[in-house]
This record gives sequence, C-alpha cells and structure tokens, in this order.
Amino acid sequence: MADRIYLCLAHMSGNEMKYIQEAFDTNWVVPLGPNVNGFEDDLEQFVGEDKKVVALSAGTAAVHLSMVYLGIKPGDEVICQSFTFAASCNPIVYQGATPVFVDSEEATWNMDPNLLEDAIKDRIKITGKKPKAIVPVYLYGMPAYVDEIMEVARHYDIPVVEDAAEGFGSKYKGRICGTFGEFGIMSFNGNKMITTSGGGALICPDEEVKKKIMFYATQAREPMPFYLHKEIGYNYRMSNICAGIGRGQMTVAEEHIRHHQRLAKAYQRELADIEGITVHLAPEDYMESNYWLNTIIVDEKKTGYSYEDLRLKLEAKGIESRPLWKPMHSQPVYKDAPAYVNGVSEKLFAQGLCLPSGPMVDDEAFQRVVRAIKE
Repeated sequence: MADRIYLCLAHMSGNEMKYIQEAFDTNWVVPLGPNVNGFEDDLEQFVGEDKKVVALSAGTAAVHLSMVYLGIKPGDEVICQSFTFAASCNPIVYQGATPVFVDSEEATWNMDPNLLEDAIKDRIKITGKKPKAIVPVYLYGMPAYVDEIMEVARHYDIPVVEDAAEGFGSKYKGRICGTFGEFGIMSFNGNKMITTSGGGALICPDEEVKKKIMFYATQAREPMPFYLHKEIGYNYRMSNICAGIGRGQMTVAEEHIRHHQRLAKAYQRELADIEGITVHLAPEDYMESNYWLNTIIVDEKKTGYSYEDLRLKLEAKGIESRPLWKPMHSQPVYKDAPAYVNGVSEKLFAQGLCLPSGPMVDDEAFQRVVRAIKE
C-alpha cells in the first residue's frame, strides 16, 4: 500500500531549529523567554487591529482564561455553539457555570444569530438574568455571520469570546477572525494551520487585559520578592521551546493558508460532477475561510452510499478522513444542559466528512484522494 495520507499533519518550515537552538544555547527552556515574547509579537502583527496576544499551553487554556477574566462563576450561564469540539465548552464547566448550546445555520455551519437571540430571551425569561458570555466558533475555519452575532451581543450587552482555534488566518470582511469580540481563541495543536507541537493563544483587547491574563496564566503570583497569592491562578504559559517552533511556523503561515484554500477549490472542481457530494465553501464573498479541514456532505439518497461507507472505503486505501463534529447538545456528558436546536448540526453530523487538507497533501496525494472517492 502507498504511504498513508493523513487528515492534517504538521509541516515544518525549516526555520524552527534556529529558534529552538537559541533557546538551548541561552538555557531559556522554561515558560518564559525571548521566543515567547517574539512569538507573541509575531501573532500581534498577524492579527492586527491593535490587539494583544498571550501565548499559552493550549487553546483550551485560552478559553478557560477568558472565562476567568469575565468572572464566570457557579450559577452563571454561557452560550456556546453546539456544533464544535468539546474544548469550546468544557472550560465553562471548569468555572462551575452551565453551557447553553445554540445550533447552527445551514450556510456557514456556525452559530445561528436568530436562534442565539431566541436563546438569550428564553434564558432571561427562565432564570431572570442574561447569559454572561457568548462563544461562537469558526468551524473548520469557516467565518460565521459575525456582524449579526455581534449585533445581538451588543443589544444585550454580552461579551463575545470568538473560538477561532480552527480559524487561524480566516477573515471576515477583510478582518482576521478572533478580533471582533472581547477575546479570540487560537490553537497551535499538531494538526492546526501552524503548530507549536501543542499550545494556543488568547487575543486580548489591550495591554492592560494582556497583563491580567498573563497574571492568571502564571499562578496569579503577586509582584513581591516572596510568593504571595491573592487570587487563584493557573500554570498555562507556553514554553520557550514551543514558542520557538511557533516562530519558525509563522514564516510559512500564509503559505499554509493558501495551500488549504487551493485544496478547497481543487476539491470543488474535481468532485463537482458527483451527484450527491457537496464541498462546503464560503457562502459569502466577504468570508475568507482558511479551509483548515476541507469538508463534504454525502447525500446517501443520491450517492447510494453513506458518509461512513465512503470513510471506510478511503480507510481501506490508506486515506484518513473523519466525520464532522458530533454536536455538544447530543453528547452524553451534556445531556442536561439547555439547548436551542433546529436540527442543522445533527443533519450535518449524519452526512459530513472531513477530507485530507494539510500541507503534506501534495498533488499526488490529492489525486489519490479524488480517485478513491470517484471509484
């Protein structure tokens, strides 16, 4: 069998070792140092909008610290997109709060703004208070209807935490996703657009907030010559070694994004003649997805086979694919959480498949995937 084609593998630029070696040569291997500072500077230039960025140990840590800063506590509710990975909502529970799940609209697969407002109104009616935050997600890199979501959030004066973990470099009306709300989440896991082996970052509104997030991320240690703690903190800072990988990755970030976008167009072109298979593309001209994972919908009534049949066929040919996220409101662990659903995410989960999309998917590998789907 030919070499296995993976969904999305990390791809090194060749520049990472320079920064890693510098960290070893200077003995800066702890969760502080020049690479951490340099990586944060790189990210701040990348996202723009005068935002500040804190490099952290994981995207999940970034979500959690946004909840900490916003004062989320037991008895509170936080609205979260249901069609997502568990890391979007688990940190809500870390704070003892309750996630309230909102389903997606069909065009972007992201949070439905109309259903969002319905959920807010209903939670106020039931609990007597509004939710404390809103967490929309840029699923597989696709921008949401940001203006509409932000309009609802502003109307009810609820802060927005944009989960852009999958949306690194995606843009909405020319502006980087993750820069519209109070906070933005970034992830650098091994399968993301760029990687630090593991890691994430929190996009903050200004320097003052950045300093407070750094304070929480370093065990909330007060600036004293001895260890003094007045608040609960966390060990969430990124290591100087991992940040060195990130600095090297930033030199090819735009190249990685363009590669994923080219693959999206190529999948659309090559699979367009297969009745019952639809490649998910941005529904609006002003939405620029990074297409972190290219996704398709398989209409079994038209194809004669299910997405799972196709997944198993690809697997037999050494090609990794994956079902879409199982909605959070249908997960056993969240069976008692309030949910406002319209059937969209459940339908997508029942029909959708993620195809190989990373930088390691060259022309030869891409043609292997296409042939396998068409056979």
